[in-house]
Amino acid sequence: MRFAALGAAALALVCLSLPAEARPRQIVAHPDCNVTMPCEGVAPSPRGEQIARAVGFGVAQKVYTPRGEVIGGRPAGCPHRFCGCGASLHLFGKIIPRLNLAANWLRFPRAAPAPNMAAARRGHVMVLKRHLHGSVWLVHDSNSGGGKTRLHARSIAGFVIVDPSGAV
Repeated sequence: MRFAALGAAALALVCLSLPAEARPRQIVAHPDCNVTMPCEGVAPSPRGEQIARAVGFGVAQKVYTPRGEVIGGRPAGCPHRFCGCGASLHLFGKIIPRLNLAANWLRFPRAAPAPNMAAARRGHVMVLKRHLHGSVWLVHDSNSGGGKTRLHARSIAGFVIVDPSGAV
């Protein structure tokens, strides 16, 4: 009986001392994207590349995490709250002062979600780049948090989609 308790304690000690791997949750570009049918334009993940090589395919495609890829900070000449300013620089190549306020993007004509349309609401605006799945799009998101501009997956639920090429 004493040896059984000692054995159980030793087994518990071994199990508890094994390292655990915590990995961030990743959003895959589309449920149908995989190693045998990668989706274009999605950046590579180390695990995906490992699997692709193991089964004899080329390089796997990138999986965007919710945090996304940081592509910059606050552009020179933009105010502290710079989502509108960054979106106008991204779409028009220049700062359009009246578009610095995110709510002013709501003056553009309404549109269906498509690449280079803007997702706007009072307080934030971002540029749609590519549909991923459901209401999730890959977006160019200026001032996405921490003073950064990111290319990342975001839901457009709750946003109004507008066509920035239309007249204001």
